[in-house]
Amino acid sequence: MGRQASRQIQKLVNKGGKFESDGDLESLQSACHDAQFAWCVTDCSKARNLSALFRAVVKAVDYPQFFGGQFDELYDCLRDSVDEQKSGLVLLFYRLHSADPGLEADIEELDAVLQDVVAHATDRGKVFIYGFEEVGRHPDDVPGQVRNWSDASD
Repeated sequence: MGRQASRQIQKLVNKGGKFESDGDLESLQSACHDAQFAWCVTDCSKARNLSALFRAVVKAVDYPQFFGGQFDELYDCLRDSVDEQKSGLVLLFYRLHSADPGLEADIEELDAVLQDVVAHATDRGKVFIYGFEEVGRHPDDVPGQVRNWSDASD
């Protein structure tokens, strides 16, 4: 790991913020483990709309209830999740299909809400780090072929 990358990771661990997908994830995970941050991965591989994405977040942070489909409620969920942590929380959006029609228009607002959670964590003396592994768009549906949640392929 280069010196510049090391400084960027240390800055994230100290202040929180957005982890860029081209960064050194293994080094970030090690630094966050050392800082005793909770490490949560939101599996977005099947999420084709905002409601499914929010359900994936609820599962990742082990929130006690599904909160619906509003960004204010997502903020409350993540705020409570950060508050429950000793020092910080990392939330990675794994395989986010950000170019899907059901998600594309909401990614900017999602990012804004996550930035608000960073600010909340900072106000509480804690750290919130988030990142997206964006993978474009789900393949189009094929007429006559049913895709189930249990399908192994995307």
